[in-house]
Amino acid sequence: MREGLTPSGPAPAGRLRSILGGTLGNLVEWYDWYAYSAFSLYFAAAVFPPGGRTAQLLSAAAVFAVGFLMRPLGGWLLGWYADRRGRRAALTLSVLLMGGGSLLAAATPTYAAAGWLAPALLVLARLVQGLSVGGEYGASATYLSEMAGARRRGFWSSFQYVTLIAGQLLALGVLLALQQALDARALGAWGWRVAFALGAAAAFGVRALRGGLDETPAFYASAGAGAATPRSPLASLRALRGHPRAVATVVGLTAGGTVMFYTFTTYAQKYLVNTAGLAPAAATRASALALALFAAVQPLVGALSDRVGRRPVLVAFGVGGTLLTVPLLGTLGRARTAGEAAAWLVAALLVTSGYTAINAVVKAELFPAAVRGIGVGFPYAVTVALFGGTAEYLALWARQAGREAWYGWYVTALVAGSLAVYVTMPETRDAGAMRDG
Repeated sequence: MREGLTPSGPAPAGRLRSILGGTLGNLVEWYDWYAYSAFSLYFAAAVFPPGGRTAQLLSAAAVFAVGFLMRPLGGWLLGWYADRRGRRAALTLSVLLMGGGSLLAAATPTYAAAGWLAPALLVLARLVQGLSVGGEYGASATYLSEMAGARRRGFWSSFQYVTLIAGQLLALGVLLALQQALDARALGAWGWRVAFALGAAAAFGVRALRGGLDETPAFYASAGAGAATPRSPLASLRALRGHPRAVATVVGLTAGGTVMFYTFTTYAQKYLVNTAGLAPAAATRASALALALFAAVQPLVGALSDRVGRRPVLVAFGVGGTLLTVPLLGTLGRARTAGEAAAWLVAALLVTSGYTAINAVVKAELFPAAVRGIGVGFPYAVTVALFGGTAEYLALWARQAGREAWYGWYVTALVAGSLAVYVTMPETRDAGAMRDG
């Protein structure tokens, strides 16, 4: 038994140290992932063929979506690895992959210098990052849920999205700092590379931290009890077939939540520039303020779910998202100041918190420990690739086609579909799956 662990789990100090260590690595992973979106306004003209702003942003959004295609593969392979070798081992591997992808993005040449090799290398960087972040979600959701005590599992697990949002906020913070230090020409020429280089350095640095984390007691208990952990990635997929309802629930509860999350976070910055007409710096300030408040509310919603259950919180999100998405997008598109835009973004993200704060713990509570890593990571990654990864591209496509309003109704339909799942799914807070370790 590792030092700092008791038969019933980690000691309080060890639990807090492990949760903080795991979430810091999560922050770095998501900073690296979101730096692409935050800086695409500047590197799109350098890396992609000449064209209008919307066309180049559409190319950047397409590469963003391509990165999501690797997330199911990452959720599968690293999910199996987390179940087979441990949550800590999977977390360490995922952050190494992310650092490598960021380093390649920082070194990508311009289209003027290398032609089509430039976007090809950027695609490769995003594929590596997609593999990493696909595995990161399942491994970190499993790790945090298993390290948290049963009574406050929703609260502690919400910190996965606190750090996920903080990673995006940090990317915007770096963008704001560079916008102050450099003019737009310098940012477009070379300044965007600084963000990726910082992300690579942080990822390689946090690898040592993750290597020293405690393994979860649930993984030890599952291995000690001789649980049938799949011996190969293919066997892990076969094992998931024994949990069809849980897999279907993960897909259904994720679809609406992920598309709303990406709409009001990664796409919002471009929406404010392209549709509302705000300057890029003003759009960045509005997004940064809204994201800071969004991160702060996650633990409150997580704690609420510990008291009232997970399903009522998810239902509240589903109802709010179904009724308010179209009005919120319309009002946001008419914002004339950064403050006004931030206010409407906060309103949208408060609704979204009913999904983001607890979706990870709900998924972990659906599966036994022997297949929890892949059970949480793989079906989630497939759903996010289909709906979250394409959200920005579909929104820009609708705008270019002159049918921008269609996108709001698309988001509404997906949230309504997820609402049907929330209403019919079982309550997971006191489910037996998490009692196996």
